[in-house]
Amino acid sequence: MSYYDPLETRDPDEREADLMDKLARQVAHAKETTPYYFHLLAGINPFEMASRAALARLPLTRKRDLIELQKKHPPFGGLNALARAKARRVFASPGPIYEMQGADIDPWRMARVLYAAGFRHGDLIHNCFSYHFTPGAFIFEGGARKLGCSVFPGGTGQTEQQVQAIADLRPDGYVGTPSFLRIIIEKAEELGADVSSLRKACVSGEALPGMTRDWLRERGIMVRQCYATADIGAIAYETEAEEGLVVEEGLLVEIVRPGTGIPVEPGEVGEVVVTTFNPDYPLIRFATGDLSAILPGRSPCGRSNIRLKGWMGRADQTTKIKGMFVHPEQVADLAGRHPEIHRMRLVVDNPGGQDRMVLHCEIEAGSEVLDKAIVASLREVTKLRGEVAFCGPGGLPNDGKVIDDNRVY
Repeated sequence: MSYYDPLETRDPDEREADLMDKLARQVAHAKETTPYYFHLLAGINPFEMASRAALARLPLTRKRDLIELQKKHPPFGGLNALARAKARRVFASPGPIYEMQGADIDPWRMARVLYAAGFRHGDLIHNCFSYHFTPGAFIFEGGARKLGCSVFPGGTGQTEQQVQAIADLRPDGYVGTPSFLRIIIEKAEELGADVSSLRKACVSGEALPGMTRDWLRERGIMVRQCYATADIGAIAYETEAEEGLVVEEGLLVEIVRPGTGIPVEPGEVGEVVVTTFNPDYPLIRFATGDLSAILPGRSPCGRSNIRLKGWMGRADQTTKIKGMFVHPEQVADLAGRHPEIHRMRLVVDNPGGQDRMVLHCEIEAGSEVLDKAIVASLREVTKLRGEVAFCGPGGLPNDGKVIDDNRVY
């Protein structure tokens, strides 16, 4: 086995101690240098942040809130410790949400990811992420430069020109979406072009279906996945074991119950929450809106960090019922009012064309009194009438869903 550095195989207790030390210092730094965290974490003693239990008491910052934050406090919502004038680049993701790159060429920690995907110093990488507005292409290019690789800025579209460049330049590998890689290979086969130099790929931005992985493997291309976001960069990455996604060393990752900041039990599906140690753009308990779960045990590849199962959907399951929005946070409020409930899910359907909501609750033993109490709480919290259905522990799927909209129109 080959590793980017010794951090990947260190003792988990050593990693945890290092993360807790960095956490305390990052909380102190964020409070001192950013208006947003100065107010959000008022009254918090950074140096009491020495455990995950302490971290779990801090408020979340949700990705979906960035648009409004940035409108009120342009351009970065007050989350940036580095002044805009000192940024290397400024990007715009859909929303718009503005992100910045500081002085570091690889603040997104992508070099480790590319190494795990088989890229090495001296490789030429054909980069088919977008170079327009968004940071995707630059996230991968920064990692490539740190690793000592050259980059061809292919960008998106223009398939025939992509094929010609690959045939002429003979790059060692590809980064981009898996679907576009397949389109390029199919076009090359149609044109009779030799693109056999491509032997590896690191893909992101969309799911990698098993059939696509197999199709590319049949053509000699080894594909590894990366889970990343524009705000954070690399969160987790696939290794040669192809068993889950190993969390990147420079992050602290939690899985919380959707609509709350409460960590779930290991193996339970919840929302991915990330704390970064980027000094220029500190993010503390940043809720990505993505669902995943932590896999048990250690990766067969030898890396000792925790692994994510992969992307399992979106945590923001807000829906409109009878003209009223119902949010996951409201379902979480119900759980707090009735601790007898192990897990709950609000199921929405529309038999006969009329919206109906039923709160399904995992519980040891239901009762008429409890049924009435939960129905009353449901109406108080959502301002809508609903029903309650009980099931035993384990009766609801472990898929992270808090609101399940099954309406048919």
